[in-house]
Amino acid sequence: MSDQPADSTTLRFRRWEQRTEVPLFGASLLFLFGYAVRVLAPHDAELWRTLALALVGATWLIFAADYVVRFRLSGLGHRFIRVHWLDTVVLLLPLLRPLRLIRVYTAVQRRREQPRLSLHARVIAYAGTSALLLGFSASLAVYDQEHMAEGASIRTFGDALWWACETLTTVGYGDAVPVTPGGRVVASGLMACGLALLGAVTGSFSSWLLQVFTREDEKKPPEGR
Repeated sequence: MSDQPADSTTLRFRRWEQRTEVPLFGASLLFLFGYAVRVLAPHDAELWRTLALALVGATWLIFAADYVVRFRLSGLGHRFIRVHWLDTVVLLLPLLRPLRLIRVYTAVQRRREQPRLSLHARVIAYAGTSALLLGFSASLAVYDQEHMAEGASIRTFGDALWWACETLTTVGYGDAVPVTPGGRVVASGLMACGLALLGAVTGSFSSWLLQVFTREDEKKPPEGR
């Protein structure tokens, strides 16, 4: 009897997650769109910048409301912050919401009998899409911090995109380097995420190749003496 309330709480929590993951991902794209307009709009376009700021604030309030609901439904109390640490980080830094893409795909696949993609294809798709979204988000953030700074080498959004490509691929030519504290914080986060995503892609691709070669070897007829 004592397990029944816990089971009921877990069921409600999972149902809430399944129902909200996809809408929340849509809200995260709206957040990213609003942030992009806010950063890239000319300074004299006050109306667009104000509307973009309102969109950013509204979508963040949606994230905060979802966090509070899941905090209460989890039944974990303050342990929720430690157990679901990524949710806490994403709430504080909404530009990291692309990291939750895997959970969105999982929520969608729960409605199907079998995944459409193999495990290796899913890992590559997750990592590739996350890298694109995180790279774009980091480009916006570092451009916002750097383009007006004294001695900055990132003056245009094109420079910021080039810097993000260098950082994600761990190339680091050194021609575009953040000079502000905020820009360096963004760079540190992107470097860590880039290493993780690159490792996921290369590891999964290598594993897939090994499986293909193994199957090909198994199909070969035994060599004659």
